[in-house]
Amino acid sequence: MTTQSTLLLVLDLLGTFAFAVNGAFTAVRVARIDIVGVVTLGMVTALGGGIIRDILIDDLPPATFSDWRYLAVAAAGSLLALFGRKLERLSKPITVFDAAGLSLFAVTGAGKALDFGLGPVQAIILGAITGVGGGTVRDVLIRRVPVVLNSELYAIPALVAATVLVVCESLEVPTPPAALGAAALCFVIRMVGVRYDLDAPRPRGFGDPDPPKPA
Repeated sequence: MTTQSTLLLVLDLLGTFAFAVNGAFTAVRVARIDIVGVVTLGMVTALGGGIIRDILIDDLPPATFSDWRYLAVAAAGSLLALFGRKLERLSKPITVFDAAGLSLFAVTGAGKALDFGLGPVQAIILGAITGVGGGTVRDVLIRRVPVVLNSELYAIPALVAATVLVVCESLEVPTPPAALGAAALCFVIRMVGVRYDLDAPRPRGFGDPDPPKPA
């Protein structure tokens, strides 16, 4: 295994863990389901984006089912919900873990697409899909409008991270600093969007309050 593939694997597993924790905490806070449902939702959140990625690039069976480490890491992250009362002391744990998972998956998705010979545009799109896929499946399962369609900067940071990685690869920048820098940039953009309640631009007139009717 090359250094580049090892790095992408490590980032992929870290993203899996982060999304598993995010999915499990979301289940506890929003859906309020039992522990089986919590673990299931955590694992779906963690593994959904990677499965979609691997199916799209025809890397079958998906890494989730061919490498036991993905299932083990996803299960471990999901089980952290058992200690929810202690971890809730952290500042916005769900959002932080979600931003971490988004950042790491956007980078690994784009990196794997390049490894499979896809073009730069396709790699950027696949990176974004990998990043938002698990969260989208999570929101659908708990009957909530997916975050990527509803509010805040979500898909844009993933697209930025994937783009940075693809550009760096084309300029032959070493993969470790390129991947880590792109993930860090995505994380910062996502958290700034959350901190200042920033949304992606919307078509004018949509979602605006109706003007008051004349008396």
